[in-house]
Amino acid sequence: MTTISQAPVLETTRLVLRGSTLDDLEPCAAMWGDPEVVRFVGGQVSTREQAWARLLRYVGHWNLLGYGFWAVIDRDTGRYAGEVGVARFERDLVPSLGNFEAGWVFAAWAHGRGYATEAMQAVLAWTDATFPDQATACLIDLGNAGSHRVAAKLGFRELDRRAYHDEACVVYERQPSSPSQPSSRSIDSASASKLSPAS
Repeated sequence: MTTISQAPVLETTRLVLRGSTLDDLEPCAAMWGDPEVVRFVGGQVSTREQAWARLLRYVGHWNLLGYGFWAVIDRDTGRYAGEVGVARFERDLVPSLGNFEAGWVFAAWAHGRGYATEAMQAVLAWTDATFPDQATACLIDLGNAGSHRVAAKLGFRELDRRAYHDEACVVYERQPSSPSQPSSRSIDSASASKLSPAS
């Protein structure tokens, strides 16, 4: 199979999912620097330097593995809403969560809108179509009720519970299904400029 080196563009009713760009650094740093956003994701805000390393990791995933994370853009406003995808995090956990771990994070303004479910449905449809025999896992802080609801809507089932970085977490697993593949397309530079983060 030919390795996919760039994230394909996926479109939903309200969102556009595209690969990360240099212009994403500022909204990415702002999101990860918000205590409300990281409350159940380690609990520590990230510096701009750490956000930069995260952005490079996103791009590197696609180049090395042919899958990874997308930037999520609000279709109507062009605003940077969050990040979703499937990644190989190499967490220090035994047993391992495997090479396909789903994840989602959204800016505080985007919470409560159903964006996580909508975006991840597109991600998992693409993953199922591209890697049809691959199960996915996810790791969610025990107190993160919103993400537990999202996981259930996406078809994840609780596998076990573990401590990760001294926090109680739930491990979920999802078996691949065969939904229709979401809309994906190549994007030219003119279109890409319209999907840049809103200032």
